[in-house]
Amino acid sequence: MNNFRGGFGGFGGANLSQLMKQAQKMQQDLEVVKKEIAETEFKATAGGGMVEVKMTGAKILKSVNLKPEIVNPDDIEMLEDLICASVNDVLNQISKMESEKLPQMPGV
Repeated sequence: MNNFRGGFGGFGGANLSQLMKQAQKMQQDLEVVKKEIAETEFKATAGGGMVEVKMTGAKILKSVNLKPEIVNPDDIEMLEDLICASVNDVLNQISKMESEKLPQMPGV
């Protein structure tokens, strides 16, 4: 005797429809959060505020501001290091917000 009643894996049509609605809602919510992060502006400084970078959550660099006194032609390497430190800091801030607000799913 065959006990197969149809449906999808034991889910009736109504349950499958509800699951699809929930998945669509989750996808919409995910897109809202991604947009919010992309539009957020992040700022980081180095060298006691001598170097400041601003970047969007979409990882678009908006500005690099240098205090005049940090620009020393005899020590360009220090300035380069401070810029790198600021950029890395702001990228870490973005990554932290993404990991806090976005679900841990492949491809997200």
